[in-house]
Amino acid sequence: MAIARTRGIALVGITPHVVDIEADISPGLPGFWVIGLPDAALGEARHRVRAAAANSGLPITSRKLTVSLSPAALPKHGGGFDLGIAMAALAAAGDVPADSVGGTVHLGELGLDGRLRPTPGVLPAVIGAARAGMRRVMVPAANESEARLVPDIEVLAVSSLREAAIAHGSDLDPVPVEPWEVSATAADDDDSSSLDLADIVGNEEAIEALTIAAAGGHHLFLLGPPGAGKTMLAERLPGLLPDLPVEASLEATSIRSLAGDPVSALVTRPPFEAPHHTATAAAIVGGGSAQIRPGAAVRAAHGVLFLDEAPEFPSSVLDVLRQPLESGRIRIHRANAVATFPGRFQLVLAANPCPCGQYGAADAECTCAPSTRRRYMAKISGPLLDRVDIRLSVRRITAAQLKLAGTAKGATTATVRARVTAARAAAAARLSETPWRTNAEVPGSWLREHSRMLQRGSTAVLDRALERGALTMRGYDRSLRLAWTIADVAGADHPSAEHIGTALYLRKGIGA
Repeated sequence: MAIARTRGIALVGITPHVVDIEADISPGLPGFWVIGLPDAALGEARHRVRAAAANSGLPITSRKLTVSLSPAALPKHGGGFDLGIAMAALAAAGDVPADSVGGTVHLGELGLDGRLRPTPGVLPAVIGAARAGMRRVMVPAANESEARLVPDIEVLAVSSLREAAIAHGSDLDPVPVEPWEVSATAADDDDSSSLDLADIVGNEEAIEALTIAAAGGHHLFLLGPPGAGKTMLAERLPGLLPDLPVEASLEATSIRSLAGDPVSALVTRPPFEAPHHTATAAAIVGGGSAQIRPGAAVRAAHGVLFLDEAPEFPSSVLDVLRQPLESGRIRIHRANAVATFPGRFQLVLAANPCPCGQYGAADAECTCAPSTRRRYMAKISGPLLDRVDIRLSVRRITAAQLKLAGTAKGATTATVRARVTAARAAAAARLSETPWRTNAEVPGSWLREHSRMLQRGSTAVLDRALERGALTMRGYDRSLRLAWTIADVAGADHPSAEHIGTALYLRKGIGA
């Protein structure tokens, strides 16, 4: 047989595309060509495949071999096609049963000794294969636990090219090899699991604001001097969030796999990302030329993105978050492809009030000129702040608060998470006939259409703020969303005038 076919998966962002791998052996000058828009790493597959096959006792034909990856216009990258290319070539030469090869999706990078290396992005690739109707995939043994997270699909885990040929029915004697070891990490191992809200002394107002933010999925801005507890508050937000639902869990785990972190279990807890202020725009949202990689905002999907010392980030870097905060998706455009990533996360900004950090502090004197303070805070643009629902000033605790904390035990993470879970359940029940599940996702048009659910005259304070120009229309809608969350946390059926007033206070709490 001169032609054999199998299939692989190409990932553009986190979106999987089925790729037909065809191998043709024909008369002509000996050679090995890979066509179909491969990148440099994939173009070198012919060298890896030839060496791996020879060292596995299954030499690739010395005749003219052409491997086509279709659709040809789809960008393809990395070494994940090595196994598919090798099996198609061996099937074309008659060394491996072509029927078995043709009915299997192959994923994996080959080492020169014939062993299969762990490959990033196996989970989203297997999900793509299952959604395309494929029922069998072959993956490296190191990625077996990751691939088996996808139900209703047969997973063949192999350690070497020779073992793969035997699995397809070749009459070969097995040769034991040492599998490629990988330090698979538990998906739920994170530092935030040991952080408890009870560790925070004082700042009851900030803790309540954190509870409201967790209950509704709202973005948060904390402003205060050094040592006020802004970072402690932000680090404890993921612990207040409920476990991820199944779809979000699969998506978060797929992102982790795509980023190159092998996993052995689904991510069930919301992720937490805190990039340094020297991060570039590409590091925040993702980027790359040949291969588009996810950034910190993508890795924080369904969790928390914390930007500490926010004014120290370049304004251009902060502003790339404006569109994802509205749409919940991150789209990265390149000349040859457009990659789409999930971008639904909670943004937490923390900032000092000025470069020296002492402006407004009762126990220290600020040395910054007024113009310096204005320039410092202006690095966080108005359009970005307009998308942040809760803006709160955080103050250092006093000696009296510290002594009082020694006898009074604060709320624990478990206690507050129970309140958050109950509030989210109330919102989900109210929104059961809509595509949204948290108040932060609800569009303003739906809120205004269902304004009859509010008490008459309860929105008067928002109406006046809008008329004075103190609120934008976006701010008006976001204040309504926040008021619904405050009502859910309080166990009320609908927001009252008091809840709406509290929402407006939280939104304008730092005078922004």
